[in-house]
Amino acid sequence: MTDLWSLPDFDGHEAVTHVSDPASGLRAIIAMHSTHLGPAAGGTRFWHYAKGEDALNDALRLSRGMSYKNAMAGLPLGGGKAVILADDKRTKTPAMIAAFGRAVDMLGGRYVTAEDVGINVADMQTVRRETRHVAGLPVEAGAVGGDPGPHTSLGVFLGIKAAVRRALGKDSLSGLHLAIQGAGSVASGVARRAAAEGARLTIADVDQAKAAQLASEVGGSVGDPATILSLEADVISPNALGAILNEESIAALRAPIVAGGANNQLARSEHGAALMQRGILYAPDYVINAGGIINVSTEYLQDGDADVVRSRIEGIPDRLEAIWSESAASGRDPATVSDAMARKLIGRG
Repeated sequence: MTDLWSLPDFDGHEAVTHVSDPASGLRAIIAMHSTHLGPAAGGTRFWHYAKGEDALNDALRLSRGMSYKNAMAGLPLGGGKAVILADDKRTKTPAMIAAFGRAVDMLGGRYVTAEDVGINVADMQTVRRETRHVAGLPVEAGAVGGDPGPHTSLGVFLGIKAAVRRALGKDSLSGLHLAIQGAGSVASGVARRAAAEGARLTIADVDQAKAAQLASEVGGSVGDPATILSLEADVISPNALGAILNEESIAALRAPIVAGGANNQLARSEHGAALMQRGILYAPDYVINAGGIINVSTEYLQDGDADVVRSRIEGIPDRLEAIWSESAASGRDPATVSDAMARKLIGRG
C-alpha cells in the first residue's frame, strides 16, 4: 500500500484527517495544505468515488489549490478542502452532515468549511449547528454570505472578459462564441452574463436536461459533453469537474482561450506549457474562480460588506493580467507563473 507521503499529489500538507461515523454512515477526508496565512479554508465536496484513493487524491489536489487561490486573492486564509465519500446512490442525510460538522469542530478552527459540489446552503446550516467554523450560510438580500456560486460566476465572467481583451483585443463578448462545459451554478451565472452581453453560447453537461434548460433560458444551443472541449469557439469555459486538460484534449482544442471556473483543470502541471505551446491563453483556474472564496472569507472574517466583496472580485482581471504579463516576459506558461507566485506567498517559494 502506498503511504500518504508518497502520493503524487501530496505537497507538504500540514494535516490530513480521515473521518468515520458508523452511526450515520459518514466517511470523509479533511485535508489542510497550509495555514501559513490563516485557517485552512475551502469547501466540502460530496461525491461518489470509485475508490478511496481517488477521494484522497482529490482532497490533496483541491486543498493545495485552495492555498494558492486564497493567497493569490490576497485573503488572510490558508488552504483546505473536505470530501465526503458518497455511496453509489448519493445517499446524504442530516445525521451524516451533522457528524461532519462535529469533525470540523474537533479541528478547533484550523479548518473552515463552506459549500462545494454536492453540498448546499441547507447542509451548511446543519454543519453550523455543530460548529462555528463554517461560512456560506443563508443571509438577507444584499448581505454578505450565502451561496458562493454567484460570486464565483461573476469572477469567472470578468476573467473571461480579461482574456478576450488580451487574446482577441475585444472589450465585449458580443458576437463571440463561448463553449461552456457544465450547467451548474457557476456555469449558469457565466452563461447568463455572457448572453446578456451578446455572446453566442453552446452548453454541454452530463445532465442533458439541465443543459437544455439553461440553453433555452439564454438562447444558446446544447452541445455534446464528449466533444464540447474540441468545439470551434472563441472561448472554451470549463465549469464542471477538473483534470479535463490533458494531452488528448489540448491537442483537440480549437479555441484561442481557455477560461472557466472548474478546479484543477490541468490533469498535470506540464499541461500548462502544452497550452502555451499551442498559442492558447489559459486563465489559471484558482485565480479566475476566486469569487466564491472571497465572499466566504468576507462573511467568516466579517471584514466587509457586499460592496467590498464585489470590489475584491473585480480585482481578479488585474491579477490575471499580472500573470499573463509575467508569462509573456519570462516565457513561462501562466500556470507555472501563477504557481510560483502563490508558493512564494505561502512561504514555500
